[in-house]
Amino acid sequence: MARRKRQRPDANVGTSALKQSHTNGGARFTTPSAARNRRELGYNLRVGSPIQCTNLRKTYDGKVEAVRGLSLQIEAGQCFGLLGPNGAGKTTTIEILEGLLAPTSGEVRIFGHTWKENERQLREWIGISLQETRLSEKLNVRETIELFASFYSEPRPADDILEQLELTEKADAWVGKLSGGQKQRLAVATALVGNPRILFLDEPTTGLDPQSRRQLWEIIRAFQKKGGTVLLTTHYMDEAERLCDRLAIVDHGQIIAEGTPSDLIERLGGHHVVEFQVSKNVSNNGNAHHDRNEDEEDDNLDHWRSLPSVESVRREDATICLSVREPHLTIPALLDAVTSQGHQLEHLSTRQASLEDVFVQLTGRHLRED
Repeated sequence: MARRKRQRPDANVGTSALKQSHTNGGARFTTPSAARNRRELGYNLRVGSPIQCTNLRKTYDGKVEAVRGLSLQIEAGQCFGLLGPNGAGKTTTIEILEGLLAPTSGEVRIFGHTWKENERQLREWIGISLQETRLSEKLNVRETIELFASFYSEPRPADDILEQLELTEKADAWVGKLSGGQKQRLAVATALVGNPRILFLDEPTTGLDPQSRRQLWEIIRAFQKKGGTVLLTTHYMDEAERLCDRLAIVDHGQIIAEGTPSDLIERLGGHHVVEFQVSKNVSNNGNAHHDRNEDEEDDNLDHWRSLPSVESVRREDATICLSVREPHLTIPALLDAVTSQGHQLEHLSTRQASLEDVFVQLTGRHLRED
């Protein structure tokens, strides 16, 4: 997936904005018309879906279709996951939803409003954390958060954000001196400081250690509990399974599956996966012969598919994966079949089916593959 780099204001401009903010005692002034617009928009926040798009299409140079007729509706308080292999159209879709990219055709509505109608007001209600956010290294952490706060009419206090993202000790540190994980947390802080109603998080935990990942999960859950809506992309299936109320799998610019994580796993056809490896053939003296070619092995998948309680079969290199409903019925029959075919069992394991299995079944590859 191509990394998006969000251009930030020049460091001198940012410093000027900060000085002006301090000169005015940090006060922000709202004109009567702006206040009226916010009240009107606030009404629509209560009656419209946070994110809705219909038949989105994006074509580059009149030839390359990055998005092909994609439709979504995300309800208030949901954490919605958008998953797909690299080049599937996720980044383009998100940029259109964020109002950063115009679609070739189709419609996007945020709380019932289009970007053409109310762009300035809608910017007040969304927070964006990109895959790679370029922040000025000439500002420290607190100045960076205060700079972003100055873009909004009702921001959260910088100290609250620093504490929530556990950046208080780094408040006076230069951005250029932060670790990769600290920079990632600062990027999320800039998305939260505007007090948004929707968070767009594009792979927010990439580069974070396990503890920092879980801390960010808690921040996302706390945001949801207050009624916030999250659109999340991730390359970590366990993250999608834990955080997402619903998700969509995108491939070739189209949604190929959508539902709750448990629904998608149910559609796989089995709640359990049996994985095993066998030798090619076993001779009378017990030595394995490896004289079967790959085509013969692929043909043999039909035999494993006929075992009791097996719903689907796939091969991953030398491992055969069976999606099954009742492993206690499948495994004895599998052992008998291995013996009757003259094979030797080299590996056998069982586990619960996961989103990763759904993803591989639908796209033919793992999420983190290039």
